[in-house]
Amino acid sequence: MPILVNLSFAPAQPTGWLSYSLNLLKELKNLDIDVLSPIEISGIRCHQSPPEMTTDFGMKGHLKRLLWTQFKLPNLYRKMKSTLLFSPIPEAPLFSSCSYVVTVHDLIPLRFPQWFSRTQRLYCSYYIRAVIRQSKHVICDSMATAEDLSKFLGVTEDKITVIPLAYDSEKFRFLDLPTQNYFLYLGRHNPHKNSERLITAFAALPNRQDYELWLAGPSDRRYTPVLKAQVEKLGITNQVKFLDYIPDSELPKIINEAIALVFPSLWEGFGLPVLEAMACGTPVITSNLSSLPEVAGDAAILIDPYKIGEITEAMQAIATNSGLRSRLSSQGITHCQQFSWEKTGKATVEVLSRYI
Repeated sequence: MPILVNLSFAPAQPTGWLSYSLNLLKELKNLDIDVLSPIEISGIRCHQSPPEMTTDFGMKGHLKRLLWTQFKLPNLYRKMKSTLLFSPIPEAPLFSSCSYVVTVHDLIPLRFPQWFSRTQRLYCSYYIRAVIRQSKHVICDSMATAEDLSKFLGVTEDKITVIPLAYDSEKFRFLDLPTQNYFLYLGRHNPHKNSERLITAFAALPNRQDYELWLAGPSDRRYTPVLKAQVEKLGITNQVKFLDYIPDSELPKIINEAIALVFPSLWEGFGLPVLEAMACGTPVITSNLSSLPEVAGDAAILIDPYKIGEITEAMQAIATNSGLRSRLSSQGITHCQQFSWEKTGKATVEVLSRYI
């Protein structure tokens, strides 16, 4: 009897959630699975879900997907004679006959409510809480997220399995390219990503004129203009580049050539860019909070993301100390090898198999 995998959220451009889902599907092939998705997935038994419900359509798409999940998905579940629904994000039909397992990546809107709308907070506080309560089991990416599930939603330890994410080892690898003069940040511009402090820290570098800061990630009309105004006010417009979204084909080269990845996020459910940079042999500066120490181990410089001076000192140390760069590069390459999609997939199969 098949497992129904719900990827109705899948956007046209790859995101962290989609990368997780697609890599997981490769490992779930040994199970009998049907996939609901708006995009075609090679080698998988796929059924078309409405394309206007994806994350590409913002809040409108999100609301359409929630309604579809509640009222249409249970019918598809019965029609396909599924015995289990697996959702790689915490969305599932409430008060239905569907038996399901979901993945929760983070609860950041509950940790930083001041930066999220009332709708987003209610979504986490009530809808996700109800989904988790009615789910058979919950998978999450890190101990930090498991602790948040307990703290904010009261989920018991026996209902949670922590399964770390992984990276694409064929794509993200050491290319032995010459290091260029830029520090790299990968991610969105949301306030909890801490880009404002990163920009201030870069501006305080003693030999700032010798370096650039590249911010790679999708522009956001709410936050990107604020960051650009800050850059202009600090007089560093010629040294800070906003690269917007970087295609997967170009990303490994950009990571490989960076002096370091600087990822001082205030909170992450996992922090995939840290792992991808390590796989490329690029030194990493990241936060000593949330899941990031779990991901980075002792192969990165860990800083207090609230202390701008610590970020500046770490950037200066890596820029001026070739021995430190070499050590972090080697340690990162070795450390990231303990993460693989095969491990993630096998652990996920073990969880799903309990409830088929």
